Amino acid sequence: MASSSSSSPRTWRYRVFTSFHGPDVRKTFLSHLRKQFDGNGITMFDDQRIERGHTISPSLTRAIRESRISIVILSKNYASSGWCLDELLEILKCKEDIGQIVMTIFYEIDPSDVRKQTGDFGSVFKETCSRRTKEESERWSQALNDVGNIAGEHLLNWDNEAKMIEKIAKDVSNKLNVTPSRDFDGMVGLEAHLMNMKSLLDLEYDEVKMVAISGPAGIGKTTIARALHSLLSNRFQLTCFVDNLRGSYPVGLDEYGLKLRLQEQLLSNILNENGMRISHLGAIKERLCDMKVLITLDDVNDARQLEALANEISWFGLGSRIIVTTENKDLLQQHGIDNTYHVWFPSDDQALTILCRYAFRQVYPADGFQELARRVRKLCGNLPLGLRVVGSSLRGKNEDEWKYMMRRLETIIDRDIEEVLRVGYERLHEDEQSLFLHIAVFFNYKDDDLVKAMLADSSHNNFDIEQGLKLLVKRSLIYMSTKGFIMMHKLLQQMGRQVIQRQEPWKRQILVNAQDICDVFENDDTGTGSLSGISFDTLGIKEVTVSNRALRRMRNLRFLKVYNSNYDAKIRVHIPEEMEFPPRLRLLHWEAYPSKSLLPTFNPEFLVELNMQASKLEKLWKGTQPLENLKRMDLSQSLHLKELPDLSNATNLERLDLSSCSALAELPTSIGNLHKLKKLMMGSCDRLQVIPTNINLASLEWFEISGCSRLKTFPDISTNIKDFSLSDTSVEEVPESIRNWSQLSHFDTSYSGILKSVTHLPESIEKLDLSSTDIEMIPDCIKDLQGLKSLRLFRCRRLRSLPELPGLLELLMAEDCGSLERVTCPFNTQYAQLSFINCFKLGEEARRVIIQRLTLSRLACLPGKIIPSEFNHRARGSSLTITRPSSAPSTFKVCVVISSIERQHVRYFVYVNLQCRIVGSKWCDYPDVVGLNHHYQSTGIRTEHLCIFHAGMPAIIDEALFEFSISQDPLDEYEIVECGVQILTGEWERMTDEIDQVSEDEDDEWSDDLEEDSEDNSE
Repeated sequence: MASSSSSSPRTWRYRVFTSFHGPDVRKTFLSHLRKQFDGNGITMFDDQRIERGHTISPSLTRAIRESRISIVILSKNYASSGWCLDELLEILKCKEDIGQIVMTIFYEIDPSDVRKQTGDFGSVFKETCSRRTKEESERWSQALNDVGNIAGEHLLNWDNEAKMIEKIAKDVSNKLNVTPSRDFDGMVGLEAHLMNMKSLLDLEYDEVKMVAISGPAGIGKTTIARALHSLLSNRFQLTCFVDNLRGSYPVGLDEYGLKLRLQEQLLSNILNENGMRISHLGAIKERLCDMKVLITLDDVNDARQLEALANEISWFGLGSRIIVTTENKDLLQQHGIDNTYHVWFPSDDQALTILCRYAFRQVYPADGFQELARRVRKLCGNLPLGLRVVGSSLRGKNEDEWKYMMRRLETIIDRDIEEVLRVGYERLHEDEQSLFLHIAVFFNYKDDDLVKAMLADSSHNNFDIEQGLKLLVKRSLIYMSTKGFIMMHKLLQQMGRQVIQRQEPWKRQILVNAQDICDVFENDDTGTGSLSGISFDTLGIKEVTVSNRALRRMRNLRFLKVYNSNYDAKIRVHIPEEMEFPPRLRLLHWEAYPSKSLLPTFNPEFLVELNMQASKLEKLWKGTQPLENLKRMDLSQSLHLKELPDLSNATNLERLDLSSCSALAELPTSIGNLHKLKKLMMGSCDRLQVIPTNINLASLEWFEISGCSRLKTFPDISTNIKDFSLSDTSVEEVPESIRNWSQLSHFDTSYSGILKSVTHLPESIEKLDLSSTDIEMIPDCIKDLQGLKSLRLFRCRRLRSLPELPGLLELLMAEDCGSLERVTCPFNTQYAQLSFINCFKLGEEARRVIIQRLTLSRLACLPGKIIPSEFNHRARGSSLTITRPSSAPSTFKVCVVISSIERQHVRYFVYVNLQCRIVGSKWCDYPDVVGLNHHYQSTGIRTEHLCIFHAGMPAIIDEALFEFSISQDPLDEYEIVECGVQILTGEWERMTDEIDQVSEDEDDEWSDDLEEDSEDNSE
């Protein structure tokens, strides 16, 4: 049975090999096919320099074997060539032996004539056979019968050869997996971009490589990067797409703190560990230096981002690829990234196709619009974003409206590209334009419900905000994520700010220019009653003092945002004690607010969002205030905040962030009134000792109290929590009521050193972390947690035994559990990666359970010096050679003994790099990496350990050479003492089916995590 292409580890040198009879097709059909392939980024093996003889040459045989796809073009005289027929034999042999894909094209012949060797085709074949032996003729006849039964394209079934060639090229692209999911179908020419990037990435190069995608805003860099990331992810151990790097990080941090936060976010994402905390900037290197990773950093605009996330290639394991997208070429040069793919504007034909997709919902102009479409395409300057916006605005319009649009475009085409984008904006009505500008300045990456609440009652003429948002989506001016977040392309956002700048001062609803804002703040007489919003970036200003009456005069001001785009929390805006805020504010976002409290006259009645990150606040206000409209409150990093106000009336509050409010000692009992609260974050509130009892936050889904080191108990706060972290607290016991938390998915109690028991757990848990606690036993009910995928027990030094575990567990980390002796049978974790590093008290029975239950391509590591007897092929050192006992595809188990040599430095990661070189008459390379992951505070492997893993050998071989090596830091010294292999026949089909199912499940989980991470970043 041929091995499937999806599981084959083979590396293909060529993409396509074509077998054809030259005089029939080379100058006609084949030349057209080659041109189409070139346009799609598909390269064909070129045999024109190979001298043809009576038999095919070794170089041609090798080319066939090293091609991913073979296309057999069967024409009238194909069978006149013994060369072609020998090629066919080799192609079918590769199809059977190594899973090569074979495609057929029947060019002006009937497939039945090929199968039966009849008609003109049969006559030509008989003439060829008359000069060969009977054995050769029979092999050829069988090959023609076999290839004739492979479904393919039949020219006689097509009335247009060009369309048939287009379909063949598309089919080949799909089989080569160069076309990602349909998510990217809207981008014309994507295949060629991906092929160019794959060439630049040079995936066969074993060293780490950084590459960049550069080009102007709106050209499609992010789309290319996402498609490429989607395409290549399955080739790497860990992957991470970091988007919106341009400005999504909190203020109040110095440069070191900013870099630390960036690293925490990257590691949390790539390692799938929510809320990871690190203490130094060497964490990425420690965690990833032996991992083959794919990391995409999208929209980088600051050198510090690269310094924090990818400063050196030594941070990542061999074969890793780092992809950076940016508009700033100087930044790439400064960072030493020389491998850059610049995205050029699409060709005229491609640009016309883009325009037509949006204007006509097809790839060509509608009847009567051909010339108009070409002229509009030219006026748009071939910028993909401009083509999309203008095309959407012209959808359904008549010829006169197209001509009117062209006249307008002609007056602005020679200006900045921003003017082209402005066309879609100018076709909006006044209220729609106002909505667009408010999104551009205040509400990009905000959820639509929040935006609707912000803008309620702020528009004129009973304008429907929801319908306005839908209109902007239809016009391609904004996009709506699957979770309801509003997203506007940054180029459109920039255009919106420029529109505001060009407005006459007395017509402006929004102020964004820093100097204009300073003038308004300092002068009592320049305030304007027409202003609805101020967005004040303090970057570049020295200091400004707001006058007493400046804001009070702005009676219609709804949105006030004071921030620093360089994440600098230095106070630059000063306020007098007598200053008054506008009476109807809906958004008050003031980072590094300078006063100890909000002013006595402040009226929060209309507030929807209050964001006072890194403020000097000690309290907000006195007494009970009308807070019915408040949905979000962010006071994070307000280090001096001592108390929260009465929140009794904040009945619509959905998110409360008190992270790093280190002076906050208690919460008001009024928090019990927050019945719509979904996220409550109180991480690193060092002085917090008590959370009010008798509260029921029924809507709470995310509850974080990690780092609240003085907190000893917590109340039964909600039964709908999905994510709960109480790591690094003083909680001694998890209450029984947690069993009723039926939605709980992630539960983290790590580093709660005095926690002694967790006796009741809901069945919904997927990830459980009990690391560095005093827990002595895992409750038996854990076997009922059928959704549990990750269990971390690092450094649980009092833990003595493990009960029966659920069968779908994927990760079990029990490192440095010095008292662990027993593992209960049955040990059903068929798919798990198991780490028992430094668990020296494991009994013999427990060791046998762990070793014998290991299946699939997972890993187990446990103390041991002797390879178990079932590994019947053994050798001292790091290599051995064995002969396959069966010609059928099989699996194998490997056991290596790793020894730690005395060293001075702590080792955080060790990875066993398996490279299986297969030799013989039927060969293939099988490179693989199986990783053994230490916890970032692990003491490392302290003595001999057994590392065992299970993998498959799909190709039929005669002899296999196994070579093992350890990828490690030069400061560490480990060696492989002995290795052993056990061949397992008859398991290949079962194993590959199970692996495919597990992979699908993992892909689904990864997609969900990415969407969750995207939501968190947007907030």
